Amino acid sequence: MPNARRGTIPVFATATAVTVSNIYFTQPLLEQIARSFHISAAAAGLVATAGQIGYALGIVAIVPLADGAKLRRLSAVLLAVTALALVAGAFAPSIALLSMAALVLSATTVLPQVIMPTAVSMAAKGQAGRVLGAVGTALTMGALVSRSVSGVLAQATGTWRSGFLLAAVATAAMLLILPRYMPAGTGRKAETLSYPRLLGSLPGLFRRYAPLRLSAALGGLVFAAFSGFWATLAFHLTQAPIGLGSAVVGLFGIAAIPGALAARYSGRMADGWGPTAVNAVSLVSVALALAMFLIAGDSLVALLIGCNLLGYGTTSGQIANQVRIFTAGPEVRARLNTLYMFSVFAGGAIGTAVASALFASWGWAGVVGSGFGFLGLAVVILAVHTRKTRGNEMRQPAVAGQPAPVLEDRAVR
Repeated sequence: MPNARRGTIPVFATATAVTVSNIYFTQPLLEQIARSFHISAAAAGLVATAGQIGYALGIVAIVPLADGAKLRRLSAVLLAVTALALVAGAFAPSIALLSMAALVLSATTVLPQVIMPTAVSMAAKGQAGRVLGAVGTALTMGALVSRSVSGVLAQATGTWRSGFLLAAVATAAMLLILPRYMPAGTGRKAETLSYPRLLGSLPGLFRRYAPLRLSAALGGLVFAAFSGFWATLAFHLTQAPIGLGSAVVGLFGIAAIPGALAARYSGRMADGWGPTAVNAVSLVSVALALAMFLIAGDSLVALLIGCNLLGYGTTSGQIANQVRIFTAGPEVRARLNTLYMFSVFAGGAIGTAVASALFASWGWAGVVGSGFGFLGLAVVILAVHTRKTRGNEMRQPAVAGQPAPVLEDRAVR
């Protein structure tokens, strides 16, 4: 990264992992939370759902500022508010107040979506995929490892509240490090836009950029399947015939690390082969994971393998989707990422809610069935896009000596 101080990418990756973990560390704790407040599994699932809804709202209200705000100040404020909300969650006396704390802390822990367009803007030309591969892998790692740490900590301490306190400490620690590595501002013309104008431009950008619409649809549907699985896994593993404790449930996050690490190379694949090819690989990987969950859902080995396939497919798809949108509109990267990530986490919230409801009625088969439903829609959308793109390429042959146009990365103006 020629425009950054040494160590920027490791710091960005660490900050991404720490902050994104604030959304997911509660998932292995849901069974303990349900027992603590004497509520049903579906009611406890409101904590995870509130977290994803809050994250989506924060993306819409806060991430556009990365196209115009002072990035150092923005990152410091977000980290401070998130740490305070985590402390509030640790001492919440009811499920309603805990869900409210989850909503607030998730709305302000959107730094990963500020960091990503910032990192791409600081990267050398043609290296966007590699940079996103590193930061995007850290995002998935944070989501996975946080589940493991919180599960083990809850088992050791006997309370789910310890996970909130640890997350508050980790978030506060990043407050001392990250702002020093962020650029003072974006350095782009968008800095002159007022906040209302930044927000007001969002609907028009969604209409204007076809690559954004494609990435948003694929990202939201795949993440719905991903979120539904992780939101209900703790209940599946703690019930008969498996019957594991929360510490062992949390270890599934660590076991899924190889899949997340493998996805790092998807950035290079996207740079070389294009995002559509990586999207196809992503969907195949998710399909294989769901098939294993359906056929051998009570086998720990099958679940572990499926976790890695699901993590690889989800992370690879997200990297491909973001390469597509950041290439389509460099001057509005943060706002394109706002719309994309809002779609992704709205999909995650829907997936969590649907899977939780189906698990209560139909058990594990209902969760897997919902995953296949979301995946099927994604396959249809990618197939239609691929067919249209090939048709356009056939009607617009390349000029001699020049490559054919990459229509999937072209903005519809």
